[in-house]
Amino acid sequence: MTGRFPQEFSAPMASFLSDLLSRLVGKGASAAREEPPAEAVEYKGYRIRPAPYPAKGQFQTAGTIEKDFPEGTKEYRFVRAETHASRDDAAAFSVTKGRQIIDEQGDRIFS
Repeated sequence: MTGRFPQEFSAPMASFLSDLLSRLVGKGASAAREEPPAEAVEYKGYRIRPAPYPAKGQFQTAGTIEKDFPEGTKEYRFVRAETHASRDDAAAFSVTKGRQIIDEQGDRIFS
């Protein structure tokens, strides 16, 4: 075993990493800024803010989870592999994923 991925994994992985890097450094962010921010959803003392963004003709599941602590507000950002045909569908699913993250991990997401 050489420690390299088989060829069939290389191209999709490179594309995913390229898309992720572009989002992190702000390339393509102007398209995401044109969309109005989605409303925050309160859940068990947390705020889930869906933040889907365009990706390859669809919308990526993404968002933030916030919680207020005595020392200030903490934020956890998430992006998931699921994509959706509409921004509204992606936003709704982002809230579902946010709830799942909260139920599974609670405050540990901020560690």
